[in-house]
Amino acid sequence: MGCGRVGSSLARELTSMGHSVAIIDQDPEAFRKLPEDFPGQQVTGVGFDQEVLIRASIEEAAGFAAVSSGDNSNIIAARVARETFGVTNTVVRVYDPSRDAVFERLGFDTVPTVRWTVDQVLHRLIPLGPHRVFNDPVTGISLIEADLDPSWYGRPVAALEAATQARVGYVQRGSRGLMVNEETIIQDGDIVKLVVPAERASGVQHVLMNNADAAEAEGSGVKDAAGAAQKHGW
Repeated sequence: MGCGRVGSSLARELTSMGHSVAIIDQDPEAFRKLPEDFPGQQVTGVGFDQEVLIRASIEEAAGFAAVSSGDNSNIIAARVARETFGVTNTVVRVYDPSRDAVFERLGFDTVPTVRWTVDQVLHRLIPLGPHRVFNDPVTGISLIEADLDPSWYGRPVAALEAATQARVGYVQRGSRGLMVNEETIIQDGDIVKLVVPAERASGVQHVLMNNADAAEAEGSGVKDAAGAAQKHGW
């Protein structure tokens, strides 16, 4: 809900990842921020109106992001999505920092405007990676946090790099950051940060979410995996 700068960027990012998207805004002119070839639904109306939400296919939604310019509208819409339509995966944009704790006590993921980014919403809205930690728009290189299949635990960094053709930048182990080499063993609970061309991030995630034995047997499958990731919405 909300087709401002954040909402339109979020819609573009989600559709580029292969997800079906419906975006709601009271002002039909707001949809001009979307690309001309935007494939999702554009629904004009109040975002917490049940009939409007139904027109936006809320009954089939896996997640709901309330990112309009009004805190009250955002929280009401998120509550309707969760309590009326059973969409538990909700993210609420908050302008007034004093309300942040209140909204979180109600069970909503919130991100105050002062630290708001589209990637932070995606991280909350889509539990499965890749989660972009940093993206350099000039070079097209991203630092991503990838979700690992448990079969990768106990394997060296070299195995991940060979399977993905990406570079492991560092590993977060608990509260420590580890600079790694090819022999560093990935442990259960490690958070792996990889450096990869932005357009290959989804393909890298696709490789790492699957069994390590299969990935190593096939060698580098990132190029083909990128197409599969787009098809399945990873």
